Formats: sequence, structure tokens, C-alpha cells
Amino acid sequence: MNEGIPDRPLEAFEAGLSAEVRALFRSLSHPTEIQAFLDQIPYSPEERNRCVRNVLRDRLAHCLDGGLFAAAALRRLGFPPLIVDLLPEPGRDDDHVLAIFKIDGCYGAVAKSNFVGLRYREPIHRTLRELALSYFEAYFNVRGEKTLRGYTRPVRLTALDKYDWMSSDVGADAVEKHLKTLQPIPLLTAEMIARLAPVDARSYDAGLVGADSAGLYRPGAASCLENTQRMGKTTNSLL
Repeated sequence: MNEGIPDRPLEAFEAGLSAEVRALFRSLSHPTEIQAFLDQIPYSPEERNRCVRNVLRDRLAHCLDGGLFAAAALRRLGFPPLIVDLLPEPGRDDDHVLAIFKIDGCYGAVAKSNFVGLRYREPIHRTLRELALSYFEAYFNVRGEKTLRGYTRPVRLTALDKYDWMSSDVGADAVEKHLKTLQPIPLLTAEMIARLAPVDARSYDAGLVGADSAGLYRPGAASCLENTQRMGKTTNSLL
């Protein structure tokens, strides 16, 4: 943590909030409280990316919005604002953004999701790979296919402060574009993927409790090319 060191971008962001909203933001004093805030607001089915300010204003977020919000809130607590992108089977699912933090050398995460099992993680994971794999069983699509295939290295959002991602939706868009340039780190080999079992009905139903159907990814060819360009050839590098 960087307690006591002035954080000018964060100070400027907070100065732009109303007194009421600033008090709410500052009331989130622990990662679990940040997660609780995200759990209380509806999941956004929109394509639009919301900056942190607009998440607070609209009380609405999807996973990128939630990841940025959580990173900013963790930043206020003295954690570096770091996000990791979980990457799916090409064309089969959405990616998923985590705001990560570290306590006593172990990683935890805060996240906004339409799925029950893709949210908070306790800081008990010794490596980022352990953290990413903790999402594997709960990372499935509407067809019941387990779709998690990789993850990115952490993005330190202080390096993207020039885009004003806390206060500008355009800045949030810039973060999304940056994520798409990152090299994926594979989690599974082709052999592992070939023998994956589908999600059982009980786990499927549990994972979708409270989900907004309008925000569920529908697998199809339209998004396959973009995802394949990012992820498609990477699995072979494990072999």
C-alpha cells in the first residue's frame, strides 16, 4: 500500500464528486464493502462502458465498469489500482475484468458479474494463476460450456490516468482498448479442453440466480473473429 503518498489523480476525481457521492465512495473501507456496493447495483446489459463517476451516478455497471470502480475504490484504500482480464474460449463467451489486491502476499479480487460465482475472491491465492483458476468452474456460458481459457498480466491503471478513466467514459473505453492489446496467458492445454465436461444442471441454475438475461452473452460467429485474433493461437504455445 501507498499510505501517506499524495495521489493527485484520485484527489482530483474525488473533488469532482458531490459531497453525498464522495461520502459514499469514501465509506467503502474494505474490499468486501466495495464488493457489497457492486452487488447492490444492477448489472448493466449495455455495450456502453461507464467510468467510475458514472457508476456512482447511475448505480449501474457491467464487469469492466465494476472492475474500474473497484480498482479506484481499492486505490483510495492504498492498494495499487490493478485489473486483470479473464479470457474465454474464442467466440463462446465474454471476457471478465477483475480488480485485484494483495494482502500478506496473497491475491484477492473484487468483480461485478451477471453470474453468482464470478465475483469476490478472498486474498488467499498465492499466484495470479491460482486466482484465475479459482474462477474456472463458475465461468460458463448459456450453453453450459466451461469457457475460461486464459488471463492477462495485471494492468496498473495509474499508467492510464492520462485517459481520465475514473471520470470519463471515453477513458473507460481507452482501458478496454488497452486490454485487447495484451498477450493472453493460457490456463489449459488442447487436451484439457477436449475432455471438459459440461456444467451440471444444479451448478448452472445456481450460477444464474439473479442474472439479467439481457446481459448474458450469446455465443455466435459475430464476435468470434476478434476473440480468435486475441486468443486463438495461444493454446498451442503450451504444447
